[in-house]
Amino acid sequence: MAIIKTPVWRLALVAAMHRNRSLSYSRYLQLATVRLDGRPANRTVVFRGFMTKGDRLKFVTDTRSQKVIEIAENPWGEACWYFPKTREQFRISGQLTIVEYAEHLCDQSWQELSEAAKSQFFWPDPGQQRRDSGHANFDPPDPIPQQPPPNFSVLLLTPERVDHLQLRGEPQNRTIYDAQSNGTWKGKAVNP
Repeated sequence: MAIIKTPVWRLALVAAMHRNRSLSYSRYLQLATVRLDGRPANRTVVFRGFMTKGDRLKFVTDTRSQKVIEIAENPWGEACWYFPKTREQFRISGQLTIVEYAEHLCDQSWQELSEAAKSQFFWPDPGQQRRDSGHANFDPPDPIPQQPPPNFSVLLLTPERVDHLQLRGEPQNRTIYDAQSNGTWKGKAVNP
């Protein structure tokens, strides 16, 4: 049986999340994708945990959103996560994968969401023009279904490079970790 060693960058990330846990927004990070015209697109997403096997980061998304179209065309993305208490930044780049509805992972992820988060998947199509002139009143079904709607999906980021910058202390520290073909990670200290 192979022993799977947790990469140093993941241990540092988990430690930063723990030390910043009192900040409700510490689960929010920015995710950049590549638009169809080749320009960058960036948005804030909520971290939903690591996959049980491997080091993939998990998020949820609406399949009607523009990022799903972008990922289908170009699966490269980068997450940027800043933790204010510990003054650390993690830039995590790699391949993005959309896991469609009807897979066990989607069902499990749906159950982990709050009712407010679930209700967003019943809103009108993202990015489309509103039909009313004022504040939209979106009425999700009551109660929210136990099964996710067809537009619910899980988004996975499989890291290939992690850039960890520690801004506290003198000197500041920066380490870049690259995934190796044998499943291990190689880190090197670089100037901040």
